[in-house]
Amino acid sequence: MGRFVYSMQVSLDLRIEQVPGDDGAGEWLRIDEELHREANAQTQALALMVHGRVYYEVMEEYWPRAREDASLPDVMREYGEIWTAKPKVLVSRTRRSADHNTRIIGGDDAIEQLAALRAETDGGISVGGAALATQLLRAGLLDELLLFTHPAILGFGRPLFDDYDLPIDLDPLERRSFEQGVTMHRYAILDAKEASSC
Repeated sequence: MGRFVYSMQVSLDLRIEQVPGDDGAGEWLRIDEELHREANAQTQALALMVHGRVYYEVMEEYWPRAREDASLPDVMREYGEIWTAKPKVLVSRTRRSADHNTRIIGGDDAIEQLAALRAETDGGISVGGAALATQLLRAGLLDELLLFTHPAILGFGRPLFDDYDLPIDLDPLERRSFEQGVTMHRYAILDAKEASSC
């Protein structure tokens, strides 16, 4: 069985954006070559990537073109190659087509389809997008968190999970520090309380 891994750049107060769209480009992020190489290695090791529509469209807009952009560092062009080639699933009610080795899952049974996908996949399945990760958490399908914590407190902005305010029990699996002050933490999700009754 596969493992759904929610991987995200976060602030110390677990914000993923201060303003909409700044994930990956916000001034609070300290993404240098060392950190990018780790992200490339983590992404390369995945069996599959699952993205929500908004997250997918941000990635789709940038990374396929980055592969051939000679003005970018090698590590970024490499990530463009990895992202474009990696098998992906786009979860969307509105998109009917997608390129770059992507298939689409949609409809009222999307979470059930993702559960079946998890059961038939061997290895890590990254989850991109807070709304999608929150739905998987509520359904008891989210297996791990992979957080790259940046030394900044944003004070406001989009949280790691959307509309979820109950305790989540975690088991630390891995920790690594980077020169720019970023710390990678990987956790197994042991127990998440159902938030729909709140």
